[in-house]
Amino acid sequence: MRNLMIFAAILIGLGTFMAQMASKMSPAAATTAKQTIAPAVTVAQASARTLSITPDPRGHFATDGRIDGQRINFMVDTGASVVALNETSAARFGLRPVPGDYTSRVTTANGTIKAARAHIAMIEIGGLTVRDVDALVLPDEALSENLLGLSFLSKLKRFEYANGKLLLEQ
Repeated sequence: MRNLMIFAAILIGLGTFMAQMASKMSPAAATTAKQTIAPAVTVAQASARTLSITPDPRGHFATDGRIDGQRINFMVDTGASVVALNETSAARFGLRPVPGDYTSRVTTANGTIKAARAHIAMIEIGGLTVRDVDALVLPDEALSENLLGLSFLSKLKRFEYANGKLLLEQ
């Protein structure tokens, strides 16, 4: 139930943001470059520095990325202040907080959860690379999907919702 409530809060936040972005779009902002879509892949690279992500069947913007060269799945969450990893995913990259590291408080739809601060040297999404990214590690039961939050997105030149796709530009 807790995961369902977190998921619902994320959906509400993402829907609100997308509605605001759509209302602010101008015809010039809605232009996109040519993209290539492979079957069962939600990410398509439009150019060397622009990425277009199509929604998955649930309507979420899910994408594959890499941390330290290892593959990881993310859901893009413009409502998340930082990149958030669950403990299982974080452990794959050597991030193994001990109980005393969980000193940050994160407010979710299910209440307040303790999280551990982390730092990621580099995250790659498609052809985009962002260095020195702040992150949080949350218990697996509090976070079912890894979130690509604003600590990554804010280091891009821009990100916007246009023509039913999420565009990221570096």
